[in-house]
Amino acid sequence: MDQQDLKLSKEIISSYKKRLEKEIFERSMKLRMPQNKFEEIINNNNELINLKKALEQLESEFEPHSKV
Repeated sequence: MDQQDLKLSKEIISSYKKRLEKEIFERSMKLRMPQNKFEEIINNNNELINLKKALEQLESEFEPHSKV
């Protein structure tokens, strides 16, 4: 995977992660959930956890290439 592919993958995953967090936030607001509850949901959501790990992995692959 070249640097441009890594950057694009990172942008796509990051965008999806933000949309998912926003959706959780909006639904929580509609349900009038306390802030600490929807933050807990966001922090413990398996899909969001996996997205964070994927972003970290892409970042670690991207870093060495960007220094060259």
